[in-house]
Amino acid sequence: MNKQPKHVAIIMDGNGRWANLQGKIRVKGHQQGARTVRDIVEEATNLGIKYLTLYAFSTDNWSRPKEEVNILMKLLVNSLKKEFNRLVSNNIRLQSIGNLDGLPTPVKDELIYVVNKTKNNTGMVLTLALNYGGKEELAEAMKAIAFKVKNSIISPEKVDQSTINEHLYTRNLPAVDLLIRTSGEERISNFLLWHIAYAELYFIKTLWPDFKKEDLRKAIEDYTKRERRFGKTSQQLTS
Repeated sequence: MNKQPKHVAIIMDGNGRWANLQGKIRVKGHQQGARTVRDIVEEATNLGIKYLTLYAFSTDNWSRPKEEVNILMKLLVNSLKKEFNRLVSNNIRLQSIGNLDGLPTPVKDELIYVVNKTKNNTGMVLTLALNYGGKEELAEAMKAIAFKVKNSIISPEKVDQSTINEHLYTRNLPAVDLLIRTSGEERISNFLLWHIAYAELYFIKTLWPDFKKEDLRKAIEDYTKRERRFGKTSQQLTS
């Protein structure tokens, strides 16, 4: 039996499909999805989760229609402004991972502002993955390490897993314990490739806008019933 997960990551999928099923435009799905984010962040805090990481916008999402991308960026800025006081009052520390330089200036500026204002909070760490891609993260880490090796800052023999981890966007995060994906899709979509190496995966058919607090609790309950062996046998774990 597992204890409660320390780090929960969520692939928030299904906003567009939710809107289509409701006969609404896609932006309505994203707006409802933002409300779900607020509820799930609140519940994760209440449950004592230490780290919550949300896949908010991937590097692949730029290929969506320009109008939808623009709406998503505006929604992100508005959400950061609207939820700022809630983050402060709940002692939540916001941080972000991804290529932030590729984000529109208003988004980047608002994000940096909220991150700086909450950096001394000591409660749950809420991480937004923005303009993020797992392969890109690893590629950038390899470039940085190669540069240091070339310039004799570190020797090739000293490069190990900890060296790689130190050069990732996610270097300040612990390994993911539980990865949740909504909407019924069963893939990881280039998300946290390094940090989910031993994560428990939980797939649920519910679309993200319909994902409720009780769904999060069920996912965590399912996690606590699983046996995480990390390469060992069950007998080794119980002996």
